[in-house]
Amino acid sequence: MSILVIGESCLDVFKYGVCNRLCPEAPVPVFNPVNETVNGGMAYNVYNNLLSLKVPTEIQTNLNYENITKTRYIDSKANYMFMRLDENDDQYPACDIDTINFSLYDAIVISDYNKGFLTTEDIERIGNSHPLVFLDTKKILGDWCSSVTYIKINEDEYKKTQHTLEEELSEKLIITMGAKGSRHLGVTYPVPRVEIKDTSGAGDTFVASLVCEYMKSRDIEMAIYFANKNATKVVQKKGVAVI
Repeated sequence: MSILVIGESCLDVFKYGVCNRLCPEAPVPVFNPVNETVNGGMAYNVYNNLLSLKVPTEIQTNLNYENITKTRYIDSKANYMFMRLDENDDQYPACDIDTINFSLYDAIVISDYNKGFLTTEDIERIGNSHPLVFLDTKKILGDWCSSVTYIKINEDEYKKTQHTLEEELSEKLIITMGAKGSRHLGVTYPVPRVEIKDTSGAGDTFVASLVCEYMKSRDIEMAIYFANKNATKVVQKKGVAVI
């Protein structure tokens, strides 16, 4: 079993620190960093989750991903995020899908953050080039994604795109709903109530787990249960965590 992840990546940086006073020049807290974590983010987080699930996986992503950062400044006691600083977010190149031999892989995972790395034409072509393609996209859905097998979107994304959906696309959707679980073909798959510390990257864990289990069982219901279980685990950890 071999999987290819396609999509744009960045570095997720979490700076944890303390705030004990206000700035004398302005009514804002003074942040003193104590420690930080750095992880591959976006498509690279999907890739890392698949590797952690012991699935042979390759990635097609932007080579400059280490220069594109999302830095969160978080109070280490309350786990409250003061701000997020995104740097070089406009420096994503275009993906050259002509270099990819899709026949080498058992499944394709498209992790599209809509930063310009993949066009709708690229995604449509990928769907037509392989019989098993999972899509997680920030784009408004349309006929261009009818060639993929399953589409994972979150509840907010679904609300933005539901006016574009015809029955064929609706049947492909797996909608993640946070603490309410997920939904597919009108069936809701609940999750247990847990203490949530950080939802960053939980969608990536869900996608990776969904693909991993589906490749083994070919049962989308079992795959959704497995994805729910693993996403529930990572939201109980700080920062971007892999299963």
